[in-house]
Amino acid sequence: MKRIITFFLATTLAVLTSKADEGMWLPSLISQRIADMQEKGFRLSAEDIYSINEASLKDAVVLFGRGCTGELISPEGLLLTNHHCGYSQIQKHSSVEHDYLKDGFWAMSRSEELPNEGLSVSFLDRMEDVTEIILKGCTDEMTEEERRETVRKACEELIEKVTDDKKGLRATVEALYYGNQYFLFVYREFKDIRLVGAPPSSIGKFGGDTDNWMWPRHTGDFSIFRIYADKENNPAEYSENNVPYIPKKFFKISLDGVNEGDFTFIYGFPGRTQEYIHSEGVRYIEEVSDPHKIHLRTIRLDIQKKYMSQSQAVRIMYSSKNANVANAWKKWQGEVKGLKKMNTVEVKRQLEKDFDAWAADKEYKGLVSKIDGIYKELEPYAFATDYFNETIRAVELSTFAMSVARLYQKGFDEGELSKMAQTFYKDYHLPIDKESFIALMKEYGRNMPERFQPDYYKKMMADHGSEEAWAEALFVNSLFADKEKVKALTAEDKETVINDPATEFYNEFVKIHAAEVLPQSRRLNNELQLAYRDYMRGLMEFQKDRAFYPDANLTLRVAYGQVKGYSPSDGIYFTPYSTLRGIIEKDNPDIFDYNIPQTLRDIWKNKDYGKWAGKDGEIPVCFIATNHTSGGNSGSPVINADGNLIGINFDRVWEGTMSDIVFDPEVCRNIALDIRYVLFTIDRIGNAGHLIDEMVFAE
Repeated sequence: MKRIITFFLATTLAVLTSKADEGMWLPSLISQRIADMQEKGFRLSAEDIYSINEASLKDAVVLFGRGCTGELISPEGLLLTNHHCGYSQIQKHSSVEHDYLKDGFWAMSRSEELPNEGLSVSFLDRMEDVTEIILKGCTDEMTEEERRETVRKACEELIEKVTDDKKGLRATVEALYYGNQYFLFVYREFKDIRLVGAPPSSIGKFGGDTDNWMWPRHTGDFSIFRIYADKENNPAEYSENNVPYIPKKFFKISLDGVNEGDFTFIYGFPGRTQEYIHSEGVRYIEEVSDPHKIHLRTIRLDIQKKYMSQSQAVRIMYSSKNANVANAWKKWQGEVKGLKKMNTVEVKRQLEKDFDAWAADKEYKGLVSKIDGIYKELEPYAFATDYFNETIRAVELSTFAMSVARLYQKGFDEGELSKMAQTFYKDYHLPIDKESFIALMKEYGRNMPERFQPDYYKKMMADHGSEEAWAEALFVNSLFADKEKVKALTAEDKETVINDPATEFYNEFVKIHAAEVLPQSRRLNNELQLAYRDYMRGLMEFQKDRAFYPDANLTLRVAYGQVKGYSPSDGIYFTPYSTLRGIIEKDNPDIFDYNIPQTLRDIWKNKDYGKWAGKDGEIPVCFIATNHTSGGNSGSPVINADGNLIGINFDRVWEGTMSDIVFDPEVCRNIALDIRYVLFTIDRIGNAGHLIDEMVFAE
């Protein structure tokens, strides 16, 4: 225990001397970085960023749902996030009669704001280092299993102490640096969140998959929600009696715009990074995992797009699903390219070689080769898991059948079944699922090692002779292919549900995965976790001058940098801004993703920009900066040197998507939506100036 505490004291000093823009820093420790931030142009204090006793910028930032960020922009609970973060909510409210995806949505009064069941936002109330509390009962004599159980119990006890459902308080304890440090995060969760506004997808999703992860970007990626609370301003379930939440803090908006070299910082919830991963882990991602997953998702996307292009109803059904599949698909492609370009595997191997030489007479001796061996043993199980997730779990009918079977196992509830069926069939198109099943099962047969294939799979292929014939039998004979049959199920139909072909399909693949893959995968990952804990500690001792920051884990972080262009390849330099001119240049009425609203064409033609044009007379759209971001930072506020809102983060450039593993300051750029384009769209496209009236602008 003493070794851990002393160790982190030493690493803090190393952090103090770092000058790198790279990093996702804990807000409660931002005082260790504030001198560097101020040297680069920041004009506020550490207390302005994070304070327990006073309102600070952290109180204007929320975890939106379970995977995005949002920010408060008015004293009446108005919240901004990305269009793609609010996309599933917009899609749920859409129909052929009211196509909010295509046409956009603007609530012209509070009574028109739309509630969203299941959506919540969480403010970070406080965070604190609880390493000593969590590891108090751990000893060097413990096995790893005993240590893990001791840590688990300590976490549960601490969480129970601070959780208060009546006040909306929930908590997590997160392991940092592979379990060398533990932090408690206490959140205040609000559950009455209403949709206020969203631009049409031709603005909010402009460019679609073609432009996703690319620069220059011209996407108006924003949506607007409002947080509601009870009359005492406390979290509450949805009620017509609730009132707009009054925040402790909200962002003032700057209309000054950005110039290359300007200081920027991002406050948000990055999802997952692996900055300290061993070379063998990188090799698996680069050469095996990403390429296979890209191929499987390409198949699914092509099938979905074929049917979506033929029907408006199907397009609405699958818009959110398609976007979710495509997002990681394209990111992985950029990640592979970036890892190869930076020669990441070889660079890490050299680091490990140097570490090994340094550790020859220390407790870390042999650690690098140990991790290498674990990865080699783990690889077939990791591959089987990747393939299981991207094929078996991608069959919509069987996953729904399994969820209904679980409902019967825990106790049949007619109301719950009705709700599940309504949600599933609203966005389900059987021909897409059936064609995907055929294609995915063909890939499964080609690539899944035989020892991980269930006898059931071999029997089905022998009985039917082809994936096409198997699909025909499954989708014809499963009751889940018929919405009315599902709606007619009763408590007496448990055996029928459990024995249904779709349920059987899922169960048989899960059984072999649980028997042959999961036990070995868990064992090896446990060994890997233990080895990484020692390696991380050793690495920090070895590289005393390196700036270490904990990997992202969907907890609140600060990242800072500057507005800056980049050169993706020889002879090309991208400036850090895009404008409405670029939208007009891409406009194409024949392509759904590039068919902008006629209103926008008219505004461009007449140069009727109102007060939202920049000093050059152009309407700004997006900009890029050097802030280190990841998934989860979608919707994060981009803030200037005075703490005012200048944009909304929504993406990274394609050449820099490997930044979850290795950061290259030459090409790693976050993409942000200029706040002036948000306001222009609200005003000139949505005619919703009443929303702007409740915002506060920096002088």
